[in-house]
Amino acid sequence: MTPLFTPQLPERAPEEITPGATHVPDWLSRAQQEWIANRFHEWVRGPVPLRAAQVRGHRMSVRTVCLGWHWQPYKYTREATDVNGARVLPFPGWMVRLGRRALQATGHDAAAVSSYAPDTALVNYYDARARLGMHQDKDERSDAPVVSLTIGDSCTFRFGNTESRGRPYADLLLASGDLFVFGGPARLAYHGVTKVHESTAPEGCGISGGRINITMRMTGLDG
Repeated sequence: MTPLFTPQLPERAPEEITPGATHVPDWLSRAQQEWIANRFHEWVRGPVPLRAAQVRGHRMSVRTVCLGWHWQPYKYTREATDVNGARVLPFPGWMVRLGRRALQATGHDAAAVSSYAPDTALVNYYDARARLGMHQDKDERSDAPVVSLTIGDSCTFRFGNTESRGRPYADLLLASGDLFVFGGPARLAYHGVTKVHESTAPEGCGISGGRINITMRMTGLDG
């Protein structure tokens, strides 16, 4: 069902938010978004279901299914020992190729593109009430860039500094099809999601409500 009111996005262009962090609006076509959303509907059927991780005794409002390696605070495992003990789905080859294209699109050199071999993806689902507090992605041994894709509802994404959860930070709108890549001096920047904008998912993106966020990373782990 098409939302009765979907805010029109202003004209948007690729932008370097801070050195090492780049936002590329509308990077995925509508057909690509729908195809990936269909894969998401397959992934959540298992063997490990969509689940909200528990961090320091609190259940996250964001729910996650993982590929390649299973993330649990604050480590990666092959089996989801905090859920049902099942081994997670393998990391798909098409996602490796997509990650390399993402680095190419954000100005990384040929050597960085060709050596990029993501081996895990945290696939997060946000409903209208979900939020994600400011945090660093630092459970990986590799300092390779993180590639983030948005499908569905838009969100307000806060991207900060490497020293603290406070200012300076930038708030930007991530909409369906957008790409965000952060690495280099921005690799350990604090970041989070302060709001999901309900009923902004465009028709034909493969999801009628909520936000799918795929973040692919290189763990630097063996085994």
